[in-house]
Amino acid sequence: MPQPRPSEPTVWARDVTTVPVTRASAAELERVSRARGLGLDANERRRVQQYFRRERREPTDVELAGLAQSWSEHCSYKSSRPFLRAAFSSLRPSTRVLGTGDAGVMRFDDGWAYALRIESHNHPSAVEPYGGAATGIGGILRDVLAVGAKPIALTDPLFFGPLDLPSDAVPKGMKSPRYLAEGIVAGIRDYGNRVGVPTVSGGIYFDPAYVVNPLVNVGCLGFLPRKRLRPNRARAVGDRLVLVGGLTGRDGIGGVAFASKELSDQSESESRGAVQLGNPIMKEPLIHACLEAFDRGLVQGLKDLGGGGLASASGELVNAAGFGSHVDLSAVPLRERGLRPWEVWISESQERMLLDVRPRDLASLSEIFRRYDVPISDVGEVTRGPFESLDWDGAPAARLRVAFRVDPPPLRRPTRARPRRSGPTSPVPSDDVLGLVPELLLAPDSVSREPVIRLYDHEVQGRTVVKPLHGAIVSSSHGDAAVVQPRAESRVGLAIATAAQPWACRESPRAGATWVVEEAARNLYAVGARPDAFSNCLNFGNPEDPEVLGDFAAVTRGLADGARGLGFAVPSGNVSFYNGGLGRAIPPTPVLLATGIVDDIDRAVTSDLKASGDALYQVGRADPGLGGSLWARRRALTDLGLPPVDPAGLRRLGEGLLRAVARGTVAAIHDVSDGGIAVSLPEMAFGGRLGFEVDLEAVGLTAPGSAVAAEGRSRFLVEVPVERESEFRRGMGRVPVARIGRVTSRGGTLRWGERRLAELDLDALDARWRTGLGLP
Repeated sequence: MPQPRPSEPTVWARDVTTVPVTRASAAELERVSRARGLGLDANERRRVQQYFRRERREPTDVELAGLAQSWSEHCSYKSSRPFLRAAFSSLRPSTRVLGTGDAGVMRFDDGWAYALRIESHNHPSAVEPYGGAATGIGGILRDVLAVGAKPIALTDPLFFGPLDLPSDAVPKGMKSPRYLAEGIVAGIRDYGNRVGVPTVSGGIYFDPAYVVNPLVNVGCLGFLPRKRLRPNRARAVGDRLVLVGGLTGRDGIGGVAFASKELSDQSESESRGAVQLGNPIMKEPLIHACLEAFDRGLVQGLKDLGGGGLASASGELVNAAGFGSHVDLSAVPLRERGLRPWEVWISESQERMLLDVRPRDLASLSEIFRRYDVPISDVGEVTRGPFESLDWDGAPAARLRVAFRVDPPPLRRPTRARPRRSGPTSPVPSDDVLGLVPELLLAPDSVSREPVIRLYDHEVQGRTVVKPLHGAIVSSSHGDAAVVQPRAESRVGLAIATAAQPWACRESPRAGATWVVEEAARNLYAVGARPDAFSNCLNFGNPEDPEVLGDFAAVTRGLADGARGLGFAVPSGNVSFYNGGLGRAIPPTPVLLATGIVDDIDRAVTSDLKASGDALYQVGRADPGLGGSLWARRRALTDLGLPPVDPAGLRRLGEGLLRAVARGTVAAIHDVSDGGIAVSLPEMAFGGRLGFEVDLEAVGLTAPGSAVAAEGRSRFLVEVPVERESEFRRGMGRVPVARIGRVTSRGGTLRWGERRLAELDLDALDARWRTGLGLP
């Protein structure tokens, strides 16, 4: 087939080169993609070739760099979009959702709203743990700011390999889990504390599957008057595109391409330049300047500069409204000399936002940013489209159809259900509860996270009314959720919880994902909050593996099942593929940042026991299933099957608890989750510096070991003042409740009916539990 002759060559700007692709063979196209780090597959390379054949010219290096960013898995969601749409489009639209842009936006009260989002910074943190984690916090703050919200809370669920992994067991080219954990925690601490946003929720999880590729997920909540809500799209032709914030350098170049492939033993040397450099001292005035500009009506739309840099931000901003753009790359303020135009276009230097501004508002906007000492530059204009054109020193550098560049078609990759083996027949934990409780309580996944939590400032801004640690300052214990008071004028609170259960998802992706949603809801109910919304970060392996994509499809359906049954809205989310490498894969790891509404913060409940003599109740029914449990993991037992999931049933339990909270008939609530009662019950005692006497037979299982270690179904441990017991039971209606014991002044007694099983030395366990983490 004859090929069209190229048109007369455009005179491109200096430092801009053309790349011959229109006459290239398939092998030559592959070499171009590999040499330039484009990360394009064979079909995508052919699409690029066909486009420029129609244009009758060769592409510039600037054009190819921009295409590679927008077509990366990280930016385009090309593998995940069909499954996300199929799963979440089945949810009933919620009138509580006000926006679904860079962050989801939910109604709050009296003309106010809150924003939420969670995302990943996994690959950068694996290569440079401190910088990768710090810039993860910086990026999530920008996502919330990009809808007009002031950031008010952070969360940081983290996943590592075992901290005690011997050095000779660390794969070549990888870093030890301890080194990674210490650097990542320090990066989150330093960025969050310096920018003045409290870190109030999170988690630290351990599994050998995360040795090669740790997971660093970061979430943020923001608060805003509804009238300040800003769209992530351009307003009108003729508006100016204004770049504000940090200067542009070579850091982060190719970051999204790096995040769209598996790690290797060469990632350290090949991809360190793809990690961005954070600057929280610039971020804080940037936030204040943007918020003032929003309140004065000077910004019509905006995007943050994250993955893909200016190329992604400008393209997505104008394409969302059907416009084009003209951008002068030489107007971008630079941190260093010698950057080539393509580097300026795709640099992921931090602390930058792109604003859509009416021409008449430029002077007022500039005055605000200069007062805050934040760089500002008018770099372009919104045009009618359909093209984006780029200049460099007064000459053209690129001209592409913007929709072609920023909106590639989704991929239809094959899926395959992972084979599930039949596991052991109904394993039963030992009835040696005196040994079983310490084993589970002092496991790395259970010991106190206080040493890390205390590194983070969770009090800054003065909004945190229920802290991430519950109980007395000298004996704080794990809580289920934090509660913030967004407005001093209102007693309505916002509860914030994090949830993940990769081991349940490894057993059964769909049911495991629903279990994660139930965990999030239980955490919210436990502080007296009604579940409202969640944002999800979906961490998976290589989507080119049909079984990985099959797991992904099942997890999205399971999340939708849980959201439907519990009434959660799902206004935002994130997908992170290609986690793993060197032949190692992570389990399906969906992570939720969940929010709930507390009608009256004075009624919020904590997990610590309050008074000796109070009754202890189990709310909900236990199940002996041990699939994905801490007990099973410590014995390397898999394929056991999960306990049943029942989000609608949990909703009935939760509504019963909320009625009890409103009446004041409960003193403490803690959900039963990882480690079962063996962990939840001592945590309540540690926080209150009290003890307990519990009849394990009343839990409803057939053996003491099962009663201690089982984690399902969804249920709670509840402390009830003796004088309110009758009222509590009446108020719970048909919700299953069982009195299992009482609070004592000291010690932990476990019985089976009249038979005494164990006397736990809670003081000794407390001391070991508090020092068992080994971080920082």
